[in-house]
Amino acid sequence: MTNVTSMTGNPASKFSAGTLRALATQLWPSVIVYSIILLVALAALKLPGAKDYVGADNDDGMRLVEVRDFLNGQGWFDLMQYRMGLGNGTLMHWSRLIDLPIATLIRFFGLFLPQERAEAISLTVWPFALVVPSLWGMGLAGRRIGGIAGMHVVLGLSVLLLVTSNRFVPGAIDHHNAQFALVAIMAAMLLDEDYRPLSFMIAGIAAAIAIAIGAETTPFVAAVCVVVALSWVWEGEVFAPAAKSFGLSLALSITVFFFGMTPPRLYSAVTCDNLSLGYYSLAAIGGGLLLLTAATASRATRTVRFAALGGIGASVLLSALIIAPNCLHNPLADLDPMLVNLWLNQIQEAQSIFGANRQDPFTLGFFYATGVFAIAVCVARLACRDRIRIHLILLVLLAVSWGIATVQVRGAQFSNLLAIFPLALLIIDIRRVSNSDSENVAAAFCYISTVLMSVAAVWGLGGGLVGIQIDGNLYNPRQGGAQSSCSAKTSLSPLADIPPGLVAGPSDMGVSILRFTDHRILSAPYHRNQGGMLTEMHIGLAQPQEAEAFLRGAGVNVLAFCAGNPQTRELAKIKPDGLYAQLEKGNVPAYLQPIAKPQDAPVQFFRYVPTEK
Repeated sequence: MTNVTSMTGNPASKFSAGTLRALATQLWPSVIVYSIILLVALAALKLPGAKDYVGADNDDGMRLVEVRDFLNGQGWFDLMQYRMGLGNGTLMHWSRLIDLPIATLIRFFGLFLPQERAEAISLTVWPFALVVPSLWGMGLAGRRIGGIAGMHVVLGLSVLLLVTSNRFVPGAIDHHNAQFALVAIMAAMLLDEDYRPLSFMIAGIAAAIAIAIGAETTPFVAAVCVVVALSWVWEGEVFAPAAKSFGLSLALSITVFFFGMTPPRLYSAVTCDNLSLGYYSLAAIGGGLLLLTAATASRATRTVRFAALGGIGASVLLSALIIAPNCLHNPLADLDPMLVNLWLNQIQEAQSIFGANRQDPFTLGFFYATGVFAIAVCVARLACRDRIRIHLILLVLLAVSWGIATVQVRGAQFSNLLAIFPLALLIIDIRRVSNSDSENVAAAFCYISTVLMSVAAVWGLGGGLVGIQIDGNLYNPRQGGAQSSCSAKTSLSPLADIPPGLVAGPSDMGVSILRFTDHRILSAPYHRNQGGMLTEMHIGLAQPQEAEAFLRGAGVNVLAFCAGNPQTRELAKIKPDGLYAQLEKGNVPAYLQPIAKPQDAPVQFFRYVPTEK
């Protein structure tokens, strides 16, 4: 019997190949495929050796504590962490916009699973879910600037960036992964060469969400607003619908988020680390004025439009000086010098480029080299008048993001993200030249070098190898088994047998104590808890007789002493006659009663028993 497939030339194979090629030209199928690749890679790299379902960052643990409080009945508008700090607690600056989806996932999975298992699955699903919108934004931007080839190069580079990041791994539930997605989406919308109003409406909404989630992206959002405003000034009437759409969506969205997330008693409060009257008023005023001027002055001359934009800028600046003058500088600039020296300067992601260089110069390439390369490419393209609008927008966004990264290393994730776009265009162009002359070794070498230099991890690996050659090992200021073991659940087990009270200990242990026990903690690594952190440091630095006064005044019930904790070691080194130094030597004052602990446990807990007055 004749095989039908052979008679028809195997049409099934042709259909499959043609279908795959067609799908590869479309955005959503491509995004889904790259997302699956990334998720499989993240799961394979991170899950087998995972010892905890919560991310390694303190913020991940603190977010879980906040979500648990929310699930247990703490109000939508009530962001107090009642178990942290002095007095009645510490008002947190995080957003319920991140708490809500995580809490919803935990509540859903809790219908079928025990609480801990429901949390573990939810804390894996949430960062994984953010991969899709992140890659959608990146892929859309790549297609808009470089066609199908641009889409795939951008998606490929994005996968390499995210797989080496700790923002999308299971348990990463702080807000930085959501910010990554929002930055990618805003960039994609600005790169719409057809000026579709829908694109700029999405950009305005994404900008409002970014402000509502956290203040870290505020300078980037400001740069987005400047790009839209300058585009309107230059293009005039043809860009007016896009400008009006952006201004209206930004003003309306930020209004919804402000009144939907701020309790009425704080409507007039101005804080610079979260969405408050300051950021709300500036965004609403700026968006509203852009809408008004685009509706009335789009047909005027470019000079008039520049003058109108100057009026908007002056109005926003005047509003900032009147409403929120304190927000024109770094919110962390008001930290006590002791906290800056003993806490902030030890956090790698909070370092400036100079601080990062002092801590570990071999990591600078990972944080900054790709951004510098991309900025140089944009400048060169502009000098050659090549795709001016695209490269000018990317240069502005890149310069702002890279500038943020020089102030705080954590901003490098955004500059590395944005660097992908101009470098993808460069890779496409060099590949075209290389393919046109397959025997040109120089062109092939240039192509390979460009691809490698476009991957931040390559710079990081190169720096690490140099570090090995120079120092003999890879230096990582954040690693250290002692510090991690101080916060382990087993290390904190003695607290389970003690009635809930206030525990004084290193700030790095605070979040774990909140997560694993019902105790309150004096210190945790958050700038709004200055009083608690300073009190704990003074306890460790003070002579034993003076330390008791701090313990009594703060209402401490238990003292946690972990000799291997870096901050504890530093305090003991600074004051050899201080309480921590004496405890390290085994000299325990009478008012501290040791609590039984497991053998070889790194933490010794002491019950504070006030001396007779």
